[in-house]
Amino acid sequence: MIYQISMEGATIILFSLLFLQNSYAAELDSISDSSFLTDGDTLASATGVFELGFFQPGSSKNIYLGIWYKKISVRTVVWVANRNHPLPGSSTLVLMITDQGVLALFNNNNMIWSSNTTISGNATAKLRDNGNLVVIDQNENVMWQSFDYPTDTLLPGMKLGKDYLRGKEWRLSSWRSNQDPAPGDVTWGDDTLIGYPENKLKQGSVVKFRSGPWRVARFSGISVFSKNLTITYVITINEDEASFAYSLEDSSILARITLNHPSVRIESWVWVENGSDWQPVLSYPRGACDTYNICNAYGTCRTDINKQFCTCLDEKRFVPNNQNGWDTADWSGGCVRRTRLECKNGSEGFIKYSNVKLPDTENTWFNMSMTLEECGTRCLRNCTCMAYANPLNSPNVCLLWFSDLLDIQVLTEGSGGLDIFVRMALSELDSQSIPKNHGGANIKIILLVMIPTILLIGLIVARWMCYARRKMNHAKEEGGIFNVYEIQEEDMQHALFSFNTIANATNNFSPDNKLGEGGFGPVYKGVLEEGKLIAVKRLSKYSSQGLDEFKNEVMCISKLQHRNLVKLFGCCIHGVEKLLIYEYMPNKSLDSFIFDKTQCVLFDWTKRFNIIKGIARGLLYLHQDSRLRIIHRDVKASNILLDQDMNPKISDFGLARSFGVNQTEASTERVVGTYGYMSPEYAMDGLFSMKSDVFSFGVLVLETVSGKRNRGLIQPENDNNLIGHAWMLYNEGKPLDLVDASCVESCHPAEAIRSIKVGLLCVQQNAVDRPNMSSVILMLVNDGELREPKQPFLMENELHAINNSLSTYTEGSLNELTITEVDAR
Repeated sequence: MIYQISMEGATIILFSLLFLQNSYAAELDSISDSSFLTDGDTLASATGVFELGFFQPGSSKNIYLGIWYKKISVRTVVWVANRNHPLPGSSTLVLMITDQGVLALFNNNNMIWSSNTTISGNATAKLRDNGNLVVIDQNENVMWQSFDYPTDTLLPGMKLGKDYLRGKEWRLSSWRSNQDPAPGDVTWGDDTLIGYPENKLKQGSVVKFRSGPWRVARFSGISVFSKNLTITYVITINEDEASFAYSLEDSSILARITLNHPSVRIESWVWVENGSDWQPVLSYPRGACDTYNICNAYGTCRTDINKQFCTCLDEKRFVPNNQNGWDTADWSGGCVRRTRLECKNGSEGFIKYSNVKLPDTENTWFNMSMTLEECGTRCLRNCTCMAYANPLNSPNVCLLWFSDLLDIQVLTEGSGGLDIFVRMALSELDSQSIPKNHGGANIKIILLVMIPTILLIGLIVARWMCYARRKMNHAKEEGGIFNVYEIQEEDMQHALFSFNTIANATNNFSPDNKLGEGGFGPVYKGVLEEGKLIAVKRLSKYSSQGLDEFKNEVMCISKLQHRNLVKLFGCCIHGVEKLLIYEYMPNKSLDSFIFDKTQCVLFDWTKRFNIIKGIARGLLYLHQDSRLRIIHRDVKASNILLDQDMNPKISDFGLARSFGVNQTEASTERVVGTYGYMSPEYAMDGLFSMKSDVFSFGVLVLETVSGKRNRGLIQPENDNNLIGHAWMLYNEGKPLDLVDASCVESCHPAEAIRSIKVGLLCVQQNAVDRPNMSSVILMLVNDGELREPKQPFLMENELHAINNSLSTYTEGSLNELTITEVDAR
């Protein structure tokens, strides 16, 4: 996006600077308020290893600001500032420090790129000998650095991973082509959010290669160089940061790691002076065996002379899942155990496998202060734990796997493989593998524990069945619609947790474990004894969500299974306490990203567009493909949870309703939902249908695109909320002005315009004018022409009228609390 300069007198200053310096090229050692860089100038590092300046890639006529090696004969660009904003060859360019201490690139009086930092006092930009462009204050403190914004090259000292304190994510992204440094679809970095970190090479969302869990390693003695090349990996994993970097023992050697877009490879290079060229050192993937998960679960790829093929991890204990496919080199079925696990006390143990590239860590748990023996005991106590290992080969590090082991390789001796201990049935163990101190359980203790539990479960189920029958005998109130829990409630299959178990898991509902709070009560993070992370929704004693809504949510989610719906593990009723236990979503809710000024910078356009499509798929399932036709009635940003891969999951089904097969609409005198997301016919007349959810989805689309709340954006000049503002920009032919500034650089204009148009179609005043969710998905993923939206509903003056008419509730519309009982007019 191009910004107009707002500084007083900036245009005069720029023209003065150009007049003074454009007549000759200069080599600068810093950029400050009195020293600036123009086209033809360069900024050099202290000893001349790197320089920064303007360049044109390949035969392209576009100009970019970049960093390259200064002293070598082949210009090799390692960083680009304005990747998404190429400048025509006729541009007049200046890189300078503004009065606010911002390092900014100007084309005439337009700011094209900036460091987006403000520094009080004198600021200076310098290029360091490691290739890092920094902006420092008068005390030499680094206020901004290019190493925080890598492009396609990883230099020694640069990091991949995450900075939790500053909300930054470091990963490489390829150039689109040799002539276009804009971010391509090939990326390299850590994708794990809960599990142990590791780097993955991806093309779009498809994993092509996985390096394995991060580990401290040291490689030396590569023979193609006159100097000894010693590389050391530097790993940092703590509460503030999870990062991977590498360093060279001899800093005079020029080395880099790059992404190759056409071949989808990660490549390591070293400059060989005698050959005047870059010499490849390592390149991944190297062959078929490096293809991600080529052998699937418990399979491992082996190399035999000129042939690469899959075998089971241990052919004595595992067999191909599909032998016919295995015989024809179709290994997609992976391997299965010869003897299934039963998870009875004392019935299982572990087999040690050495020289292994450890499996994918997506579904793992780790602890940095646990011995290997404690690690094995922890794994054995949990029936879902399939293996354990120490990924760092250092004391007190424990890594547990909680699903099938994927993308394993057994490496040759000396190739850097590690030990892994895989869970096995007792009959598969040798004498050295049988676990100690895990003998048979005391039957008396088991009976003492189980009998009261069975009686409690029977009592609860019986009470719920009686309640369901009473409700079914009532007339079909509210227009013939029953709450979801009234349908086949006796089929509930979820676990009933004890209150003590959940209290222990959440440290007695400690404030430190509190994830947030909604209209129905607080939500806590918890860890069960076996290491499984959970989120616990504790219904407030004073919440308007009573037993009806509680059962409604349990029964609703128990019948629904979809990747874009949150998973319910179980529930707990203990006196006045009502608890729901969900899968833990590490990234919390959508609103915590799109409406937060610091978090939204991690939310690029691709993530936003994928989330929009994921929510649409979840709603389509609810409306059309599930056993029950469900109207959610409270679709909003805070009810969209994000998993470790930023996949959206619709949550909070306490207000959901079930429709009959041929039913299209219903009415209620009890309006529930959240102002700002309610459709007009529902807010004013209590009429709800699938099109009510479509309206809420439309609001959510516009909020996700813009990063602004529908009710939070009020424009004094025209009383517009976000919907009205989006409609105004669309009519003026400026829809892209709605896009959140934090994701402008990564934005795909066609996708953004299509999303905005879909959002406006979903918030039409008349329900009949809104598309259904199947049409919404087709509109989002296809390139065809869309029909033009009419003027949408909910200009702010219309909203005031609704608020005045619903006089029984006056505050929830501003803070997005869920309304659970308001009489419709």
